[in-house]
Amino acid sequence: MGEWRADRHDRGLSDWRLDAASSRRYHDDHRGVPAARSARSRVADTGGLGFRPLVSEADELRLCRLEGPASGDQGGQRLQPRLADQGDASAMVTFGTESLVIVAPNMNISPPSVPCARYDAVVVGAGPYGLSTAAHLRGRGLTVAVFGKPLELWRRHMPKGMLLRSHWWATSLSAPGEQYGFERFLRASKYETRYPVPIEAFIDYALWFQHHAVPDVDETYVASVQRQRDSFLLTLEDGRTVQSAAVVMAVGLYYYAARAEPYGRLPGRLVSHSCEHHDLGAFKGRRVIVVGGGQSAIEYTALLHEAGAAVHVVARRPILWLPPDRANERTRLERMLAPNASIAPGWRNWILEHFPYLFYRFPQDSKDRYNGNYVSGATDWLRERVIGKATLHEGHTVVEATEVDGRVAATISDGTTVRADHAILATGYRVDLNKLTMLHPSLLSDVKTDRAIPILSPSFESSVAGLYFVGLTSLRAFGPLYRFVAGCKAAGRRVAASVARQKIATRYAVTRPAPELTERQPAA
Repeated sequence: MGEWRADRHDRGLSDWRLDAASSRRYHDDHRGVPAARSARSRVADTGGLGFRPLVSEADELRLCRLEGPASGDQGGQRLQPRLADQGDASAMVTFGTESLVIVAPNMNISPPSVPCARYDAVVVGAGPYGLSTAAHLRGRGLTVAVFGKPLELWRRHMPKGMLLRSHWWATSLSAPGEQYGFERFLRASKYETRYPVPIEAFIDYALWFQHHAVPDVDETYVASVQRQRDSFLLTLEDGRTVQSAAVVMAVGLYYYAARAEPYGRLPGRLVSHSCEHHDLGAFKGRRVIVVGGGQSAIEYTALLHEAGAAVHVVARRPILWLPPDRANERTRLERMLAPNASIAPGWRNWILEHFPYLFYRFPQDSKDRYNGNYVSGATDWLRERVIGKATLHEGHTVVEATEVDGRVAATISDGTTVRADHAILATGYRVDLNKLTMLHPSLLSDVKTDRAIPILSPSFESSVAGLYFVGLTSLRAFGPLYRFVAGCKAAGRRVAASVARQKIATRYAVTRPAPELTERQPAA
């Protein structure tokens, strides 16, 4: 990386740098073009003439002065400049006996560029998976950069007042040594150990984790990722570029928001995905249709009702209400029959958690059937907040949705028509690599996919060497554990080990001496 010169300000040069330190601002927004800049000069041997070239480093303009009598006027008359043609490359301006030769810059010569920063790994995304993977990469002694706003999905795209379905002990981010777990945070914070966990407590915990485990997150978005020989070139939205041997895509859920087809013709002011809302108080006094029957849909319904909205829920299946949580009250026999696990009690979930790479080994069609049987239920503590408070259309779908008089007119398969001010689609997320707009088309075309989902190796690596995908993108290959924060540890450890292993292999390939070539002796 280029070094910062302490005298740049005195020399009138810009402080904008491609490799500026991580910050929201990378240059002085108030700087202007200097009216005049000091020039450095030196005397050259010109055969008796005092020939002094003056170089303006800012403008790359060379002024060559022929030393002579320094006089501003002669006989009280102001001297007028006279141009002497010196061809296309230069011109001479004479003031009486003093001449200035103006040599035009060579426009074919590019100014020296500042080399971009280089890393062993770059993590795109600063959510639970991105931060955990970065922490494990750093723990391997690798140079790592993380780009993205920490916990942005949780802070800006999930509703205030939301409660986590997972227990606190199943919601820890991961770092080497597991020294920054949720339990340690709870002991040192204002929050009580409770279930369910408020989203505010989890956000504060994750930011605490980031402060200790990955303190140097750069909050700039990545605009482009492309392959460049044996590495990757990333262009950031502020114009900086960085190079990295490996890239970990930990983009979270937002890009994969699934929108149901009947609502495609409605304008954005009438329909939105659930991830587009943070403060549901804006719907006070309005009628809202919520589409979906899982945890997200039912919790949005409760929060909308509590914010003063009238809510209709349209769910294509009957709502699956989960039994009351008894994790701290279960008998020994119950725990033997169905042990506690991060996802939910049960031996299958326990195996997924404690053998997090086993699922990968099964045939893909078997994995697809298992993932397809997963049904998102609604937690029991939402039941009393929804039943009798909202109108439920269970086992039905929206047949048609149109705009009538500036409102949504939804025809439901049960024969009713609901007119509402807005429709919120709590229809989940569907992985589609084409939605990751930061992936350069040339790179995207090299990634082998199935159903627009990248085909991954046991190390979460795609068909492009050095390009990894973690989180929801890896769910089809590695199983439902990676739908939850509980999968951060396994993903982070496996990716970090792979990147470190490839760095060692590359270093060995570079430093290994070439075999000596000996002349073959002719056969006797």
